Amino acid sequence: MTVYRSLDEAAAHFAPSALTVGNFDGVHVGHRRILRRLKELGARHGWKPSVLTFDPHPTRVVAPGRAPRLITTPDRRAALVAEEGIEQVLILPFTRELAQVPAEEFVKLLVDRLGARAVLVGDNFRFGHRQSGNVQMLQELGEKLGYITEIIPAVICRGRIVSSSAIRESVTAGRVAAAARLLHRHYELEGRVVSGRGVGSRQTVPTLNLETGSDLIPTLGVYITRTRDLADGREFDSITNIGYRPTFGQSDQLSIETFLLTPLTGATPQHIRVEFLWRVREERKFESPEALKAQIMKDVAAAQRYFRRVKTWLGRIPCTSS
Repeated sequence: MTVYRSLDEAAAHFAPSALTVGNFDGVHVGHRRILRRLKELGARHGWKPSVLTFDPHPTRVVAPGRAPRLITTPDRRAALVAEEGIEQVLILPFTRELAQVPAEEFVKLLVDRLGARAVLVGDNFRFGHRQSGNVQMLQELGEKLGYITEIIPAVICRGRIVSSSAIRESVTAGRVAAAARLLHRHYELEGRVVSGRGVGSRQTVPTLNLETGSDLIPTLGVYITRTRDLADGREFDSITNIGYRPTFGQSDQLSIETFLLTPLTGATPQHIRVEFLWRVREERKFESPEALKAQIMKDVAAAQRYFRRVKTWLGRIPCTSS
């Protein structure tokens, strides 16, 4: 898959395209329904299945106070989109000038600059200045400008519409298993392994301390996790604590500490991705490091039971986009 980061760069290569437009934050099961249909349509007509997305999120430009905490970075979003067979992605810088483009002019841009022969979007799609365009306008312009329009219905999971907002709500509350159903994968944090204060290795258990740029962090607590070394692909069953280490005194610095359930052999990972499978308990203060260590061993035992029960990671995620 090819990723473009400017309209001029993409315009030289995109046409002819079967195109979808949106933020696609999280690339959840609803997004994947659109992407799979896009691939089908592209294959039938010989059009390149393509995605137009934005960075930063448009709300950060037009209403910063209402900007959401993002589930995925633009690069991770592009990688997830590629899993569905999308051939090209334009991550278009969203600016105040772009926010001022009238709805009809925005659609003409899709046709004239990106060679759109088909445009597929969700049923709540809005576009153009002040979001004045809707799916009805998109269909009417398709008849005028000569592209196919398909409106893809939302996915319903356990009676609830799958949306990025619902995923953010679940993650923020620590309901990571619920978020996984909507994502059809586990929520994850990625970043560098950094040095801690060394307290864990001396008094409790050694951990990998994650420094992440994500602004969507699960609520404080202990989680069963799966950790991947992004340098070599090694994977580890693990438990992760998100919190402020209250047993060791007051701290205003949030820590994300992961303990691997099997001894680490080889080099210590430097860049990891931590998948959150299940929340075990809240973070709390213990009367001593020894009491904390005893609780950690109980958490490890709970995680080991979990991994024995679960044969495949997606086996617990029933909602799909098909």
